[in-house]
Amino acid sequence: MSSNLDFRAVILAGGSGTRFWPRSRRSRAKQVLPLDGERSMIQRTVDRLQGLAHEEDIWVITNDLLAETIEEQLTTLNCSKILREPVARNTAPAAGLLAFLIERESPDAVIGMFPADHVIGDVEAFQRVIRQGTALAAAAENMVVLGIRPTRAETGYGYIDTGSAVNDGVLRVHRFTEKPNEERATEFLARGNYFWNSGIFLWRAKTLANAMREHLPETAPHLEKIAAAYGTEQFKRVFAECYPLCEDISLDYAILEPRSAKGEHKSNLFCIPAEFGWNDLGSWAALYEHRMRAGDDVCDSAANVLECDSALVQNAQRNYVYAPGRFVALSGVDDLVVVEADGVLLVTTRAHSQEVGKLVKELQQRGSDHLI
Repeated sequence: MSSNLDFRAVILAGGSGTRFWPRSRRSRAKQVLPLDGERSMIQRTVDRLQGLAHEEDIWVITNDLLAETIEEQLTTLNCSKILREPVARNTAPAAGLLAFLIERESPDAVIGMFPADHVIGDVEAFQRVIRQGTALAAAAENMVVLGIRPTRAETGYGYIDTGSAVNDGVLRVHRFTEKPNEERATEFLARGNYFWNSGIFLWRAKTLANAMREHLPETAPHLEKIAAAYGTEQFKRVFAECYPLCEDISLDYAILEPRSAKGEHKSNLFCIPAEFGWNDLGSWAALYEHRMRAGDDVCDSAANVLECDSALVQNAQRNYVYAPGRFVALSGVDDLVVVEADGVLLVTTRAHSQEVGKLVKELQQRGSDHLI
């Protein structure tokens, strides 16, 4: 990072990660699990920020259920910069609060917003793109999003409709579309100018803070009040009182979609297409595909991923099994997901693994909180 650029990193680490149930639970969500290695997802997120942000300039916003585990995993970070949301309010209030906090200290600082639970294969390429985006964000009231070229008609991601080219591969943003149906996703894929929204954003603190004031005028004052109390004895009380009054809305709906409606030459929205091995690991099927691409030693010659003590496989292909310490036998089954964790056994198919979250909702409605 250029020495004259003030860069701050914000890691969004809320959420329950229900699509990785039963391995993930309320107090052990996806971001604190080591899904594809020894270090957890949030630890690896902090690891790849080394060289971009000083540790004292890294903030985390999470919830009470995860905060203690995150503090234990991120021992080098200042605990006062690991904030605990009193209630879940989606990404716009979370990001906005950090914008107001950082604006009070350094309004021209560039904030990088990073989900806590993504995989990045090529860290050097990732850091190059972040440096490019930081320079662009610092130059004016620009909002920069990293776009991933789609490889399939995915309905679980937001899409970025890009327009004219600027320079160095940067594209203007025409509009954002949240999670289209399969027909529209197929159309976007065919057009060639659409990118998946990675959820990684770059903007100056005052750029995002002003956007919050413009597009969320009822929520912004509550966040500014919380930010003003930071560092005082009243902070926890003010946070608990004001944050529930904020709108429950994502950054995409609150800021990016209305901003893009101004037109690509007036919105100051830019997309940098990025190729650094991005995967948001949004389901057991996505984890299976990631492990297969990585060629981990848990993959066998029949394209099974077997995270277990030992296994016997006969006429079985393309299955994902997670059962640490267990012997597993597979016979005559294909494309299954089998997960055992804490006395709970999940059996589904890779094609239906996106629906695991519905099981969690059903268990919650039944009052089976001990299972979630």
